Amino acid sequence: MSLPGRERRIPDENDLNRPFAVVDARKLSDLVVILAGMYRPTWTKHPLVTGRADKPDVVRVSELEEIGMPRSSIYRRCLPGGPWRRLLPGVILLHPSEATDEQRLRAGLLRGGERSMLTGLWALRRHGLRQVPDPDDVHLLVPHEREVTSAGFALVERTTRLPDAVFRDGLPVAPVHRAVLDGARRIRNFDTVQGMLAEAVQRRRCTPEQLDRELSRGSQRGSAIPRRALQALLEGAESVAEADAWEIWKLSGLPPAEWNVSVFDRHGGFISKPDAWCEDVAFAWEIDSRGYHEGGDHYAATLARNARYSAAGIIFLQTLPSRLRTEPGAVITELCDTYAAACARPRPPVTCHR
Repeated sequence: MSLPGRERRIPDENDLNRPFAVVDARKLSDLVVILAGMYRPTWTKHPLVTGRADKPDVVRVSELEEIGMPRSSIYRRCLPGGPWRRLLPGVILLHPSEATDEQRLRAGLLRGGERSMLTGLWALRRHGLRQVPDPDDVHLLVPHEREVTSAGFALVERTTRLPDAVFRDGLPVAPVHRAVLDGARRIRNFDTVQGMLAEAVQRRRCTPEQLDRELSRGSQRGSAIPRRALQALLEGAESVAEADAWEIWKLSGLPPAEWNVSVFDRHGGFISKPDAWCEDVAFAWEIDSRGYHEGGDHYAATLARNARYSAAGIIFLQTLPSRLRTEPGAVITELCDTYAAACARPRPPVTCHR
């Protein structure tokens, strides 16, 4: 109930010019509410905050602070139910939905800072390789002098051997020979590592020699499996099946073979490029996938190749890739018997070249 002469009146701007003593507490509180509603900081209209389409949706906290936004306001917007999401320390997603893979990659690079780059499995995917497991973390290379650590999904590796980045779809990534070994060192499955290295070599994204140099110069932690997987590639194998064949050949006790060399007849005509070749007795070993060689033109090409082998007097053996693992003993027996047959006849006048 109001006292006589003390009816409540909505204050106006003229009250600001009156002595403070004449404005009672209720009027003062009303003034505060009105003035607060009249004042809006300039950052509220900035494109980063309003979400204009041509602005990035993943930003550093420091960028928001540069436009005048208080840190308390930034993180209040990232609370559950708020309009933003905190992805990594110091990195904000400017909408509340779950981050996409692309947004996670860009957030990781913001975490890494200047000169950082993607490496490992995500980098291999950006290079277009397919024999790559699903990545969990965003693996980053950063200059050794930068004081930044791993956090959340960002796996930060500080290095004194920072390579020159290449750009794939707008993001900086390590070259293939570095990325594949950075990823392989963290994988404990030999077949997975062998598949990654073999694809990188087979698709001409790097050479076995580049991989060997990188293994020698880089960290030795986790290098045992990649080093074993690399041996067959250094001998000339270019696929997982050929790497398996190389292991079988070693177990057979036969003289060393050459891998993926071109063979020519006495007139210099091309015969084939066998997976394994024994020059001393002109013996060829082909690892032939049934699905590949039974289909259409591939089947015809296989028949034509076999006819050239026979016409040149070359003894050859065909083996399915699956048998290299399921029947290694039987394959070794076939190899030895076929090699013995090659030794028992005069060597034909054929030559090989790398």
